[in-house]
Amino acid sequence: MRKLLGALTVRGRSFVAAGAAAVICGLLIPEPDLLRIGAVLMALPLLSAFGAGRARYRLSCTRTVTPPRLPAGQTASLTIRMSNVSKLRTGLLLAEDTVPYALGSRPRFIFEGIGGGGSRSFTYQLGSDTRGRYTVGPLRVRVADSFGLVSITRAFSSTSTLTVTPRIVPLARPPVGGSWLGDSEQGRRSIAASGEDDVAPRDYRMGDSLRRVHWRSTARRGELMVRREEQYWRNTATLFLDTRRTAYSTAMFELAVTAAASVGVHLAGEGFEARLVTDVGEVASQGSFNDTLLETLAVVKPSRGVGLEAGIEALGTVGGQVIAVLGEASAEQVRELAATRRGNAPALALLMVEEGAWDTAATASQVLIGAGWQVAIVPDAARLPLAWQQMHRAGGRYAPGRYGSHGEANGSGGGNGSGNGRGNGSGNGTGTVTGTGADVGAGAGAGVAGGGVGEASGPTSAASATGATGVTGASGVTGVTGPSGAIGGTGHG
Repeated sequence: MRKLLGALTVRGRSFVAAGAAAVICGLLIPEPDLLRIGAVLMALPLLSAFGAGRARYRLSCTRTVTPPRLPAGQTASLTIRMSNVSKLRTGLLLAEDTVPYALGSRPRFIFEGIGGGGSRSFTYQLGSDTRGRYTVGPLRVRVADSFGLVSITRAFSSTSTLTVTPRIVPLARPPVGGSWLGDSEQGRRSIAASGEDDVAPRDYRMGDSLRRVHWRSTARRGELMVRREEQYWRNTATLFLDTRRTAYSTAMFELAVTAAASVGVHLAGEGFEARLVTDVGEVASQGSFNDTLLETLAVVKPSRGVGLEAGIEALGTVGGQVIAVLGEASAEQVRELAATRRGNAPALALLMVEEGAWDTAATASQVLIGAGWQVAIVPDAARLPLAWQQMHRAGGRYAPGRYGSHGEANGSGGGNGSGNGRGNGSGNGTGTVTGTGADVGAGAGAGVAGGGVGEASGPTSAASATGATGVTGASGVTGVTGPSGAIGGTGHG
């Protein structure tokens, strides 16, 4: 009875109150007609509530989200189909879907009524700039009678799940010289054309494809040699994400997750057999690598761990390429991570460092580069594609600097000396260049912005010149002409 009374509208309660008053007056006067009128006024809302209460169980709801998973900042469409499975026409329906605050406001729709066996559909858009897994629903429907005396709310049990992944930054395919070959046909042709020192060639046999010829071994031995198999590390990769709370600020942690998602999607698109490892260990597979990656990164949170031991141990179980996304780490932790690189397999590291804090990554960069890693500093998502490309162009000798790029200078000497420099970094850095020649000599050097040091020497020695970079500008472009027979000075980089 209390549930029925709770479903009454203001009009319905007024009817009940008026009916009760009429019944009391009819009994006191006494007046049988007034008593009958009061009984009718009281019974009408109660009967409407009873009828509406039974009608609510004759509605069904079907929900469809397209797509069920999308990157942050994009929108999905949610379609709700409401069907009347009874033979009677429904009254006025007010539908309201339950939507989390992060996805927007709650949509409301009004239907004049759904005929017996009929259905109505409505669609609305929802999305979020914040990654996560959201439960949308259930749908709440208010069923009203024709007199406006009753309004009963029904909540369906069905819900929808929308997964908002980190924003995906498109990454271009690096040049062939950057050893990013994947498992595509183009990658296999590139391997066959360029050759590697770590392969195990064998004698050519009839039927072997010329694309598998190992030209370097063929030149050494004087007979046609082919690869036994494509190198396993060429089409396998491990993506390592440092999720320690102590390694990032909140903004840089989200940047690290975005970078890992972007690299992972790129790996999947290039045909790599990849796996995801964090500082707490390997992530269990949830289907394909792309599904595992995006479902995990949609809900990943900073861990409370302080070390990388579990993740480093997981890295050592399988070979292949390693791509690490790192925050702040001690020199010992970086050395342990650097040691996970096997043989000549490529190893890449993206260091998440806030702009202006370049010195914090200097030690890690030097340790990783010394171990044969390719390193880039990424201060924000907008510079991730550039850092990705430049890191591969550097061929493992890339010295990170501001904006994830490097500066370099070179000069030549003969009768007259000339120098030129180019760079696109800023900060403070030093570089030394040595190079000589009796009549003709050459020297080249690379300057590291943001605390790094680069040096190179010419092929012969007879004279030397040393220059130090000043404070770099937004884009360093210098050219220094030396005296006769002198080596060009370093450029601002």
